[in-house]
Amino acid sequence: MAKRCVYCGKSTVTGRQISHAHNVTPRTFEPNLRAVKALIDGVVRTVRVCARCLRSGKVQRPPSRKRALAELAARG
Repeated sequence: MAKRCVYCGKSTVTGRQISHAHNVTPRTFEPNLRAVKALIDGVVRTVRVCARCLRSGKVQRPPSRKRALAELAARG
């Protein structure tokens, strides 16, 4: 599975780690991805989203099961 946020597209970036003795080695910086359930086009899907998108509110979370059942009971 790709290490990419489905909302902002943030992905792995390569760089170099530099020690105190200035030894240079390659390294990768990976985004802080979380697998969350999100409401996309009216369908609940599990997607990988970075922590920044979760905090900023870009992800629309599905209603809780308890609340959804209460709404169904109120309708019918």
